[in-house]
Amino acid sequence: MTVEPDELIRLDRDGSIATIWLNRPDKRNAMTHEMWTRLEQLAMQLGSDRSVRVVALRGSGQHFCAGADITELNVTRGKHERSFSQVVEAAELALAGLPKPTVAFVSGDCIGGGASLAIDCDLRIATTDARFGITPAKLGVIYPAAALERATHLLGPAVTKRLLFTGDLIDAGDALRVGLIDEVVDAANGEERLATLTAVLAARSLLTQVATKSMVAEIAAHGRVPRGVQNHWADVAAGAPDLAEGIAAFVEKRPPHFTWSGSNGN
Repeated sequence: MTVEPDELIRLDRDGSIATIWLNRPDKRNAMTHEMWTRLEQLAMQLGSDRSVRVVALRGSGQHFCAGADITELNVTRGKHERSFSQVVEAAELALAGLPKPTVAFVSGDCIGGGASLAIDCDLRIATTDARFGITPAKLGVIYPAAALERATHLLGPAVTKRLLFTGDLIDAGDALRVGLIDEVVDAANGEERLATLTAVLAARSLLTQVATKSMVAEIAAHGRVPRGVQNHWADVAAGAPDLAEGIAAFVEKRPPHFTWSGSNGN
């Protein structure tokens, strides 16, 4: 395993699995302007890195992320520098659109922008001590439209409105019940469960996963998969080795070794 230099957003690599660490534990990993910018860069980098098949997002220390650093919300930026809201939107778009399976591993606080980051990921595992909240109403903030769309697609209008209207915090059990997370694990078993899940994802066909992610996004946005998108993925699949390998592995009763790595469907 190789580790990037220690910084507010840290990147670990273990074979084809990359882990992005929110690395400001003394502030419950509250996201600064610099951190949002770095997260965007890493998401774009990993999206085009053909050696990476799965990306996990975690928080250092006891908490996933307490949200945006509110002390920076109204800081005056330079003439050519993006605003805080702009870097948040760009980072979330890059993470949500990352063309690989993404997994948020949540412990402790996952609040405000932290909950939005978890929602940006494809799958979410939480430990029993996790608590969640979407809290703009406590600050008088209008939640970003793109983040609101993703929350509503995941949770439905009623749950989304309740969480945003009240700003209430919910525990892991309630988060599982409303569909905010996919599973709850004991803290003692969390690392093992994350390792197992990411290993399974890395062993499966990335072609299937990327095409699925692309088409599910179309369904969320438009209610259907446009014919052009269907044709695109049919063409990609026709030129990819994964189907032949999957069939051969099935016939030979062995695990498949999928090799397609075209991160953008090329």
